[in-house]
Amino acid sequence: MLNFVPQINNKTNQDMYPPELTMPMKQQLVEAGFKSLETTEAVDEAINQEGTTLVVINSVCGCAAGTMRPGVIASTKHSKLPKHLVTVFAGVDGEAVNQARKYTLPYPPSSPSIGLFKDGTLVHFIERHHIEGRSAEMIAENLQMAYDEYC
Repeated sequence: MLNFVPQINNKTNQDMYPPELTMPMKQQLVEAGFKSLETTEAVDEAINQEGTTLVVINSVCGCAAGTMRPGVIASTKHSKLPKHLVTVFAGVDGEAVNQARKYTLPYPPSSPSIGLFKDGTLVHFIERHHIEGRSAEMIAENLQMAYDEYC
């Protein structure tokens, strides 16, 4: 009888994707001024800050790369902006994503997705099905209208 010993890799149990795949996707938002959050405490602190906080739940899916990330980045070229820009990465920052999703209830878990919070309260949310099939420009305009109203 053969004994099967599973191979252990260097990813944590929560990582669904290898870092070499996700790091450039994560960096795209970080380089645009977003703070990457990786713990529940960091998410709690970011969302509950005074003022407005944009939370981007990033992902590897095609709509994140094709329209969501470019749309979010384009939205930051506006006269009114959230005070805080943060991101968590689905399939990578599992603990942080789960915590962020608690704040987006009653919306079901969705990635990618984008939430705008004001003083800890969700005031605007874009679910995946509102990202799919939309252009980056449409996503940017949607967010900029929310910035005009809440920021």
